[in-house]
Amino acid sequence: MASIYSVSQVNSYIKNMFAQDFALSRITVRGEVSNCKYHTSGHVYFTLKDKGGTLAAVMFSGQRKSGLRFQMQEGQQVVVTGAVDVYERDGKYQLYAKKIEPDGLGGLFERFLRLRNELEEMGMFAPEYKQPIPKYASRVGIVTAPTGAAIRDIMNISARRNPYVQLILYPALVQGEAASESIAAGIRTLDAMNLDVLIVGRGGGSIEDLWAFNEELVARAIFECKTPVISAVGHETDVTIADYVADLRAPTPSAAAELAVFDYQRFEEQRQVYKKAVMRAMERKVEKRRYLVQQYRFRLRLKDPARKINEKRQQLADMEERMQLIVEKRLQSARHRLALDSGRLHGLSPLEKISNGFGFVTGPDGKRVDRVERVKVGESITVRISDGRLTARITEREKTKYKSEDQP
Repeated sequence: MASIYSVSQVNSYIKNMFAQDFALSRITVRGEVSNCKYHTSGHVYFTLKDKGGTLAAVMFSGQRKSGLRFQMQEGQQVVVTGAVDVYERDGKYQLYAKKIEPDGLGGLFERFLRLRNELEEMGMFAPEYKQPIPKYASRVGIVTAPTGAAIRDIMNISARRNPYVQLILYPALVQGEAASESIAAGIRTLDAMNLDVLIVGRGGGSIEDLWAFNEELVARAIFECKTPVISAVGHETDVTIADYVADLRAPTPSAAAELAVFDYQRFEEQRQVYKKAVMRAMERKVEKRRYLVQQYRFRLRLKDPARKINEKRQQLADMEERMQLIVEKRLQSARHRLALDSGRLHGLSPLEKISNGFGFVTGPDGKRVDRVERVKVGESITVRISDGRLTARITEREKTKYKSEDQP
């Protein structure tokens, strides 16, 4: 019975056969670059082709610094030095490149450059013909394949960013001989619908797959389109004639959807942020105005005429009270002085003296007799005492030799 081998054993055996072949361990291959991709890891994946076949190739990031001194593009004719080996996991062989040098241009790339230069000389790439992309598009036209990844990416991103935007798809052929006519017809059809913006594109592929977007027919349809056009062909490294003519180039269909469709959710979030900021600012202003109103109200209270009148009334009341106290004090002082003067007058009153046993003597002329010389012998005098009056005649007068204190 024949031996049975596992897949891994077969792949390993084939890999050893490739390794033992001296010609494959160091080989130089000429071909046209196709499906070139620069990976984020730094590796470069591409395909070498000619009229008879294709050969998968890869250059790892460690070899790029010394082995690749130019930017590889689709359609370039290159000479690659490296080794052909088997990748055991997939059971596929490929060229592991160590050095890549340019060797002229391929036929498609040569046509690409020739048409690009012609259209550029005609002014179809001039910036003054570029139309601005509307910020708030509500109707977006799409020219692409109805079943490809591009339309799914555009629909998903559009639904996420703004579910209110209307997407209108023209199902076009994006690859093959009739693709350029289909794309141009789609652009003209959607342009007649007065939409806000058009997205024209497809997913990634080789230069042959994307060639319909390098045709002059598509370029003129984009240039003549009155609706702003966003081109979204292939991956970021893929560049077509449509990218040069379009009003805006997007690196991928997903990026085109983000450029064409306004992010409503983000707008709502920003609107809420602005609303809160405005409300806070209004609250601060209202609070400030309230504070100013309180200050003005306090100032008005200070300037209130009724308050001034009450203040003056209080001042008058205080002055009246002080005046009353002063008057009472002065009256009391005057009463005290009057009492003193009254006491003194009482002490000097003739009646008081008469009541104490003294008499009041007047002469014949009715005047008080306070000296002996005032009357003569034989004249009548009147003596007033406490209970009456006496009339006497002077029979004798004698003057004392001392002077009383009451005589002047």
